[in-house]
Amino acid sequence: MNILELLADLQAQHEKATARAGELRDQMGRLTAALAEIEARLTDLATTRKVIAELAPTQEDSEAPETNSVYQAIVNAFNQHPGQEFRARELHELLGMPTDEASVNITRSRLGRLLRQGFLTQPGRGRYQKRT
Repeated sequence: MNILELLADLQAQHEKATARAGELRDQMGRLTAALAEIEARLTDLATTRKVIAELAPTQEDSEAPETNSVYQAIVNAFNQHPGQEFRARELHELLGMPTDEASVNITRSRLGRLLRQGFLTQPGRGRYQKRT
């Protein structure tokens, strides 16, 4: 092999290595952009999780199963009578629940929670109706 062939071979290897380096730089650029995007998504997910954890009731605060069944009975009553307005006492009578003032006040609180959650509307003071 003479010097010219050796130089030509070296030049070909140089061009091949330069092309490969360019491909790798492009790939690194795409990977860097993808990594930045994923890191931003992870930050968003961590923030969302933190907010939900702060808003969610703790195990100690969670309601007893019998309370959940009362909510379900209330929701079912509104689902069965979607256009009807109810007062708390009327719901108690419909569902066969005690109508003493303390029990009705607890239901008023539950209705307020369902109102805040967007399940109910309040067309009049003390009256509740399923949101349509």
